Amino acid sequence: MSRIGKKPITIPKGVTVKIAGDAVEVQGPKGKMRQAVPPGIVIAQDDGALVAKLEREDAELNKFHGLARSLMANAVHGVTEGFKKELDIVGVGYRAELKGKQVVFALGYSHPIVFDIPTGIDIAVEKQTHITVTGADRQLVGQVAANI
Repeated sequence: MSRIGKKPITIPKGVTVKIAGDAVEVQGPKGKMRQAVPPGIVIAQDDGALVAKLEREDAELNKFHGLARSLMANAVHGVTEGFKKELDIVGVGYRAELKGKQVVFALGYSHPIVFDIPTGIDIAVEKQTHITVTGADRQLVGQVAANI
């Protein structure tokens, strides 16, 4: 059995959790997330905490036990505090500018590079060379930062 999967996830005040079969909906001050549960894993709510349990003892399910717990913990953390990635643009004359729901980059090409900001993500540009990507979904924040 997974050591990570055994740990309970405490639910902070102001966060509501709804368990619906194959998914868990978490709602908090930073937003609302729906996280799918891997097959063979059951999420239960005990004494203000979420617990991931195996449906049956099977060596194949052990690998999903810790994964399911980590996904739920990230969802709870995301709706309470959120996730943040900071990026620096390094280069002479390189800069970024925020225009509405787009970030416009000047990276030495003959044309500006336009990046559309997906829903659920906030981007702040400080000092033209420092970009902060924030949001409730850890995977989406990391993917947007990687795309930039």
